[in-house]
Amino acid sequence: MLIAQLSDPHVRPEGVLYQGVVDSNAMFAAAIAQVNALDPRPDLVLLSGDLVDHGADDEYAMLAKLLAALEVPMLTIPGNHDEREAFRRAFAGHSWLPASGSIDYAVGDVGAVRIVALDVTLPGLHHGAVSAAGAAWLDGVLAAEPRRPTVVMMHQPPFDTGVPYLDLYSCRDGQRLAAVIARHPQVERIVCGHVHRFMQVRFGGTMLCSAPSTTTAIALRLRPDAKPASYVEPPALLLHHWRPGTGLITHFMPIGTFPGPYPFA
Repeated sequence: MLIAQLSDPHVRPEGVLYQGVVDSNAMFAAAIAQVNALDPRPDLVLLSGDLVDHGADDEYAMLAKLLAALEVPMLTIPGNHDEREAFRRAFAGHSWLPASGSIDYAVGDVGAVRIVALDVTLPGLHHGAVSAAGAAWLDGVLAAEPRRPTVVMMHQPPFDTGVPYLDLYSCRDGQRLAAVIARHPQVERIVCGHVHRFMQVRFGGTMLCSAPSTTTAIALRLRPDAKPASYVEPPALLLHHWRPGTGLITHFMPIGTFPGPYPFA
């Protein structure tokens, strides 16, 4: 099973630049076109939050226009820049979408890998949290299919990255999540967004990785007194490839057109 992960497109109303700097809508359209052109084509796309920038209905309307071009089934969760009820209206009619409350769900009919979405966003805040109720829900959902390879998708990563201005907005109570994950070895990967960078860490007995944004990259500055900054680095996506006997391999893939292919490897 091949799963593409796109994250943090920060879609804006038509004609409006993200942070007044980049055309995030055009960049997301390029990401979608690249997914559609992959051979083999992914079985599923995961979109791990911050779909829009201000949670506004006109942004979600623009998002719908862009997603109409995607030729692959998609699952998504909200991020801190999304507005939960506007998000719910935007995806009304999707069978995975809960009617109320947190956007937590499990989907097992899209391929060999089961997808479990855990909504850790806190309305009006940039950081997230794993609540006791959310942890209990996740524990029960994972216990229901203990032999099924599983990916858990969330928005804010539940660990300190070492980038001081990112760690202010991490997912709190990560130890609560780690304790749940450790009880369920079928979890092949935890996938996140939020930090606009690829990061990978051992967590709860499995691997956790964050996806880069399809728009700007948050600067990798590790000094404790570092000031927040971003760059227009090459955007990228992640490809998660699950095969029997191997498990899940995660690939980092830049978005764009580059010189090649050349006849060597």
